[in-house]
Amino acid sequence: MAAGAAAAATALLVLAAAAAAVSGLPAINVTTMAFDEGYAPLFGHDNILRSADGRTVSLLLDRSTGSGFISSSMYHHGLFSASIKLPSDYTAGVVVAFYTSNGDVFEKRHDELDFEFLGNIRGKPWRVQTNLYGNGSVGRGREERYLLPFDPTTEFHRYSILWTPAAVAFYVDDVPVREVRRSPAMGGDFPSKPMSLYATVWDASTWATAGGRYRVNYRYGPFVASFTDLALVGCRADDPIRMVAGGGVCGGGGGGGREEEVVARLRASDVAVMTVEKLQAMRRFREQNMVYSYCYDTRRYPAALPECDVLESERRRFKDTGRLRFAMRRRGPRRGSSRGGGGGRAARSAAASRAVAAAKKRAADM
Repeated sequence: MAAGAAAAATALLVLAAAAAAVSGLPAINVTTMAFDEGYAPLFGHDNILRSADGRTVSLLLDRSTGSGFISSSMYHHGLFSASIKLPSDYTAGVVVAFYTSNGDVFEKRHDELDFEFLGNIRGKPWRVQTNLYGNGSVGRGREERYLLPFDPTTEFHRYSILWTPAAVAFYVDDVPVREVRRSPAMGGDFPSKPMSLYATVWDASTWATAGGRYRVNYRYGPFVASFTDLALVGCRADDPIRMVAGGGVCGGGGGGGREEEVVARLRASDVAVMTVEKLQAMRRFREQNMVYSYCYDTRRYPAALPECDVLESERRRFKDTGRLRFAMRRRGPRRGSSRGGGGGRAARSAAASRAVAAAKKRAADM
């Protein structure tokens, strides 16, 4: 037990010495793994490209199929993290998802925690949506959307989900962008059962961009999303049904021991502790980048859901639809973007060729 605790404590989180450049917060440093150490292909096997060392995976969406992978085990609480580079150019209708779910085991009462990256027309910033479901509460979505304050297509950025019995937190480049603290009034809406980690890229033309107005245009494909710095830390549920029933013993791989011991170490880790500096960084991110929150969507929820921390300073910025009163605009064009038609079919073909070549080069040379 002591050896398992030491291994888990080491894997859990050791703060890096350097501060995160943008936020001034300490960077999250976890033990990362190769793809085969914790993941398996889910669908679109021919559209999954792996680097030679197995530590970087590229998922492709083309006319034939999207693609995705899944963690080899389920986890009952934990930290799930990856550095992701998103598809470039015209990406309307394309969704890249990094999320946890247990819908394949608990079909009618599933839990879910989402990062969904919503593509857009050329020149517009990528948006990321976070969401939370518990016990099949799909009729009470808890969506929030943010504009990413950087170009996520030119280099990797880290996205992390921290899940404990007390709270869920979403991080972008080590900055907490959202925290949902468990409220007794939430009941079963708070995720409580073991979940797998998923990463996918797929065609969501019917809703992802302007409510389906702009659909996937495969002339700009294939669309390539790359993942590296993969991390799974927490209580591995080798028998999820038994764990839900109360027989909580964690498996190996960063979480040996009884469930309550692993969760206690996770909650005491530096990532889980919300310092004043983290709360300030989260407030800044939300003030500068949040464009929708269900907590301010009074048409949908006339009475805010119980976990909502309604701030008057935030509320004044949103309409009764939960959307900003005034459009948020970025200064200047994004790197790699262009106005209008973008150079026609030849330019699009060249961009697609470069995307595939880059993915194949990572798979062959790394």
